[in-house]
Amino acid sequence: MNFFVRKSNFCAIICVLLFVSCAKRKEPVLIKFVGETQGTYYAITIYANDSLNLQAPIDSLLHRFDSSASTYKANSIISRLNNNDTSARADQLYSTIFNKAMEVSSLTGGAFDITVGPLVNAWGFGFADRMKVDQHVVDSLTPLIGYKKVKLENGKILKTDPRICIDFNAIAQGYAVDVVGTFLDSKGIQSYLIDIGGEVFARRTKPGGEKWQVAIEKPTENADSDRSIQDVVCLQDQAISTSGSYRKYFEENGVRYSHTIDPSNGYPVKHTLLSVSVTAADCMTADAFATAFMVMGLEKSKEFLKHNHKLKLQAYFIFTAPDGSLQTFYTHGFEKLLRKK
Repeated sequence: MNFFVRKSNFCAIICVLLFVSCAKRKEPVLIKFVGETQGTYYAITIYANDSLNLQAPIDSLLHRFDSSASTYKANSIISRLNNNDTSARADQLYSTIFNKAMEVSSLTGGAFDITVGPLVNAWGFGFADRMKVDQHVVDSLTPLIGYKKVKLENGKILKTDPRICIDFNAIAQGYAVDVVGTFLDSKGIQSYLIDIGGEVFARRTKPGGEKWQVAIEKPTENADSDRSIQDVVCLQDQAISTSGSYRKYFEENGVRYSHTIDPSNGYPVKHTLLSVSVTAADCMTADAFATAFMVMGLEKSKEFLKHNHKLKLQAYFIFTAPDGSLQTFYTHGFEKLLRKK
């Protein structure tokens, strides 16, 4: 009889201890960090058990990133290598971006090409003033374009022509998201959303199991038009990147020139594709392919996705139909990510 009494008391003690332990367990706290980087904004949302202040280390991390990959900083590694500074060496950030760019360029047959920098600058979408571009100017810059004309060896960029200029703008923001994500992972943060200029990565879910929701913007007629939502994507351990032609452009003599430059002919793209959103396991990959698909256009992009399932990319396209209306096409996998209306 005593045995059963003692056992019952022991169980009661365990139950009390468990109750006290559960009572002391903290609910995750919602914390947000915002700032500026790479000429745009960043907004980071995390859920953590403590009120962590990570603003300073995040700013420092992004500053170091710019010092490697920003063409807008005269003393960055990319600027020094572009200017053929013999004392400059590619660091790990630069090398990672370069190698991924070469991979995507090869897969897309050059639709994605980081040597497009001279053309981007000539058309006024880079760090230089816009030129009066005609066929003569395009022909003069064409010899400087081509991802096969550059190599990275022992930290040095080898060029077939010293005037070749590398531009990471179509891939660097995505990688910056990944770098910040790696930092948050190292701090043990298991639930977060990173947004750098529209390049986004979502880790796990919000407390309670709700997936992170990210809006896809509806293309507008003018760059300064009010923003509205086309669709909403629900993400978990995924990145999404959107590239479009309707916000960044200039008009001349009634012709609109998009900031997306086709490396194959040297001119801004002129197809009906207005926007493409790409999901991938990491944001650098999503960023690069979103740009590549904007160059390729709808039909070539659909064909590419059809024959490259191993990349595990999903895409959402917004384009102009012959009657002028906005139409959408999205892959089967992307459809599963869309919030039900």
